[in-house]
Amino acid sequence: MPSIPDVPLNNGVTMPQLGFGVFQVPDDETADAVSTALEAGYRSIDTAAVYGNERGVGQALAASGLARDELFVTTKLWNDDQGYDATLAAFDASLDKLGLDHVDLYLIHWPLPARDTYLDTWHAFEELLADGRTRAIGVSNFQTEHLRRLLEHSGIVPAVNQIELHPGLQQAQLRAFHAARGIVTEAWSPLAQGYLLQDEALVSIAARHGVTPAQVVLRWHLQTGNVVIPKSVTPERIRQNLDVFGFELTDADIDAIAALDQGLRTGPDPDTFN
Repeated sequence: MPSIPDVPLNNGVTMPQLGFGVFQVPDDETADAVSTALEAGYRSIDTAAVYGNERGVGQALAASGLARDELFVTTKLWNDDQGYDATLAAFDASLDKLGLDHVDLYLIHWPLPARDTYLDTWHAFEELLADGRTRAIGVSNFQTEHLRRLLEHSGIVPAVNQIELHPGLQQAQLRAFHAARGIVTEAWSPLAQGYLLQDEALVSIAARHGVTPAQVVLRWHLQTGNVVIPKSVTPERIRQNLDVFGFELTDADIDAIAALDQGLRTGPDPDTFN
């Protein structure tokens, strides 16, 4: 099995740099997909309340026979449950579906700037962290201004910001903001839903290294320092996405991928999504 490097979070917890995402995987298919991922060597699983598949994730974890301390489990609070009291209740519901007594990372899924509830929500997250019910807390889809406001009102810096990030949307300024404050950048939609995988530059780099364009993109994430959570339900693809430690991109490869940045969003804009 591949040796996946760990990334240190700002509170001393570590998380695997490469994990397995289950976005858009139906609950009745999730247990099989996660079981395949765990058998392949993944130890970090990323789900969310809104995905509707926390129960399937929990079933796979329970059936795996792996010790709890070998696993890193992330879930996310959905928008309808923001606010202090609602957050605590939603966390209990997620934990029950997962069949766990704690998660490793709990994220606010979206900032929802027009609703203006993420500060109250974060205070509930701080309580969950203090109680040991989650080992780390963070956010998802937060822009620089949302992070600045959070930092002004809390002594706890988010451990992670999970954002849409791929060669077509490289988010250099936001990543620099994270790096300066000890926030780990985690990429969702790391392959841009396949939009860029036919690009001539990626195809050429892949051919030189004897790998697929998707493996090139995942390797780019790793060498850039991002945590990455590719998702698939195809066993061969699940294993292939993990097989990215046997080659290294050159500086010229990295430069060629940098040129693909075009502000391409495949998901909502966090500034306007409410």
